[in-house]
Amino acid sequence: MQYVNLGSTGLKVSRLCLGCMSFGDAARGGSYWRWVLDERTSRGYFRQALAAGINFFDTANLYAAGSSEEITGRALRDMAYRDEVVLATKAYGAWRNAPNTGGLSRKALFAAIDDSLTRLGVEYIDLFQIHRFDEQTPVTETMEALHDIVKAGKARYLGASSMMAWQFSKLQYTAQLHGWTPFVAMQPQVNLLYREEEREMLPLCQDLGVAVIPWSPLAGGRLVRPADQATERTQANRYSLASDASDQQIAAAVAAIAQARGVAPATIAHAWLQQKPGITAPIVGATKPHHLSDALAALEMSLSPEEVAALEQHYVPRAVSGVAFPLRDDVTLSLRSTID
Repeated sequence: MQYVNLGSTGLKVSRLCLGCMSFGDAARGGSYWRWVLDERTSRGYFRQALAAGINFFDTANLYAAGSSEEITGRALRDMAYRDEVVLATKAYGAWRNAPNTGGLSRKALFAAIDDSLTRLGVEYIDLFQIHRFDEQTPVTETMEALHDIVKAGKARYLGASSMMAWQFSKLQYTAQLHGWTPFVAMQPQVNLLYREEEREMLPLCQDLGVAVIPWSPLAGGRLVRPADQATERTQANRYSLASDASDQQIAAAVAAIAQARGVAPATIAHAWLQQKPGITAPIVGATKPHHLSDALAALEMSLSPEEVAALEQHYVPRAVSGVAFPLRDDVTLSLRSTID
């Protein structure tokens, strides 16, 4: 396994991060999460990742109603030393259909960090990330609250996930202006079917010394399966990348190079992302053992300039995707007990 610094910090992370969104209790998460793997099955993926040298694990309070954090915490406590692993989670999504349960207000962030610490069963989180930009909360409130969470010892570093580059800039420079803790990592969507982050976000992160840990390296699997084939997850996903006429051409290029190389198409897609300038550690979600194996194989591969050109030549500009999701549906106040 290769290890690199997380952005401009001294923190060492593996060149792959295991995404734990795939693990949870389907019964707790509602219809969207019916595809997740249960705890018994999930533990095999943690063993596989740790055996390969992966020390970086990413989850979120939103995933399967918090059960992903619980499963992740128990697995890592049983299988790894706490000081050797880098544990990342996220806050923003509402955990109940009620005011203040979600978002990036001071109240919500303080509740979210404490709840995540409890579910994960740890005393601190290595990388505490905001899942999206909160348009309803002043950036000064968000960044000061995050700074106070770090100073309280509940998080070691801060990160952010998909948003517009101007929003990330605003948050980052607000922290710098006030002497607060800045973000050291950004988690955007980057893959061969969605390269819009190359325009502004990736150059911004390189300029600021911010690590990039992209999600969906296989575009939800669309780079490596027939165009007309759906999965339980894609059928449930309300936030999938919209289809484009060039998708099949790009997937065909991936398949052709994979056949010539004698490897899985997923390995080619991962290799393209791994050698992209500014990319630190792609987040790999796994629901089958070969998903992780294919990504690991990409670490040993170098694509030629001709192969990269063949993979990129059919790309066309796309509408911005993945930078926002609803904080909650219609809000109703939830009472803990009936009041007569």
